[in-house]
Amino acid sequence: MEKELDLEMLRSQTFDAVTELFASTSLKPGMILVIGCSTSEVRGRSIGSAGSQEVAASLIGALLEVCRCRGVVLAIQCCEHLNRALVVERVVQERLGLPEVSVVPVLHAGGALATEAYQRFCDPVMIEAIQAHFALDIGNTLIGMHIQPVAIPVRLVHNRIGRAFVTAARTRPKLIGGARACYKRP
Repeated sequence: MEKELDLEMLRSQTFDAVTELFASTSLKPGMILVIGCSTSEVRGRSIGSAGSQEVAASLIGALLEVCRCRGVVLAIQCCEHLNRALVVERVVQERLGLPEVSVVPVLHAGGALATEAYQRFCDPVMIEAIQAHFALDIGNTLIGMHIQPVAIPVRLVHNRIGRAFVTAARTRPKLIGGARACYKRP
């Protein structure tokens, strides 16, 4: 691990970014946060070139803490070698009726964060797709396929984790109807 990357700092940056994202809207228990992450990018390297279990362990600790205390479901996206499948807890997969797929993420086929999530979750399963309420993309991993329509960009003040740029989004229900439609409850 490079000397200038402090694991506690990475943990703190992750916690702050997710906390800021959650503050952008009303949270309800059971909402879903999808995370895409390149630990290589966090380390200042090109995506997919220098994955780190140490970095992943630091990040997943913060993610689990902030999500569990707010009742938010965590879904961790794998890299393209696993077709961007996701690691979730079995209770989530069963509650949402999502089909399970057979694969286990490893460092070079799934990525460090997905591998760490698979090891740290209580009863992990793999799924192909989910429609999340929030998304955090750490290092430009492309997570848009797992976000509900309509995605709203969230401009974070805490927009770096290590050396990786962080992009965030929340969602809102579609606005349907015509000129006479009302979108606020009376």
